Amino acid sequence: MGDRIIAPAAGHPGIRTIGGFTLLELMVVIALIGIMLSFSMPRFQSSLLADDSKKVSRWLIIKVRLLKNSALKAKTRHTLHADVDSGAFWITDATMDEDARATASQDAYTLPDNLELLDIEYPDTGKISSGEAVIRFYPGGYSDKAIIHLADDDDNRTSLLIETFLSKVRVYQEYVEFDG
Repeated sequence: MGDRIIAPAAGHPGIRTIGGFTLLELMVVIALIGIMLSFSMPRFQSSLLADDSKKVSRWLIIKVRLLKNSALKAKTRHTLHADVDSGAFWITDATMDEDARATASQDAYTLPDNLELLDIEYPDTGKISSGEAVIRFYPGGYSDKAIIHLADDDDNRTSLLIETFLSKVRVYQEYVEFDG
């Protein structure tokens, strides 16, 4: 191995020491690293390990708010389509031709594999648990009232209530239904 320089210990001419860090210095460095990780790890966990049902809920909440505002501004009816069987969502409006509607359905937002669209429920007409369901957003700034029911692989259920006159979507971490 290479040559090492061993310096005599200060005040002790017969004792030689090898240069290094003291235990106290190592403890301070490890404590500082621990403090920095405690602040940065929650940020990594929330961005990397985010729950898919929360991502989908946020997507739907944002789209409902956007659709109500767009319908009001453009003075045209907008529609949120949901294919219950495939778990796909897409948006159309009254100004689109058939080609644009077909393109919108092909570019649909699809649920992750661990989530399932159970059904969409309306207060008057009941549940649609297969095929296509639509939620309309009208030029007056209001929409159809509906509940979107989702479930994950662990059978955790989420219900998103779209109110007629409110732009805010209520999220329930359980399966809720309309009375009646």
